[in-house]
Amino acid sequence: MDELLTLPDADYLVRISLRLSGAAILGGLIGAEREWVGKAAGLRTHMTVALGSAAFVLIVLESGATADALSRAVQGVAAGIGFIGAGTILKRNTEEDIQGLTTAAAIWLTAAVGVAVGAGHGWLALICVACAWLILSILAGAGRWLQKKRPG
Repeated sequence: MDELLTLPDADYLVRISLRLSGAAILGGLIGAEREWVGKAAGLRTHMTVALGSAAFVLIVLESGATADALSRAVQGVAAGIGFIGAGTILKRNTEEDIQGLTTAAAIWLTAAVGVAVGAGHGWLALICVACAWLILSILAGAGRWLQKKRPG
């Protein structure tokens, strides 16, 4: 019980706090774009996905587990987030009318961002977020243009 009440040293708290808050902020950047375009899974969803993913990784890392255990934790996050992503995909009346695939992919990427930050790879996560913004915002117009040009 004493372990629950004893605060760790300041350096440890700062390091863990930076990773967790960094994951939430980076996830929020992806979520802000989704919120901006009116998707149901927006800012808060993406922030909590990234924060949760970082927390799972940090729990494993801070317990002194092996690389194999970290690998299993990452696999668990990826599989678990697949269920959340699947819940965002809706099939409408026609075969071509499927919605939510991009949001599901963004949630999946947000989990990867959280894992990267939790594991101490902040630059990797930052590059992923920059690429996500490029894909989700700038390339969205190109996607609409290509759909209009599609025959049929």
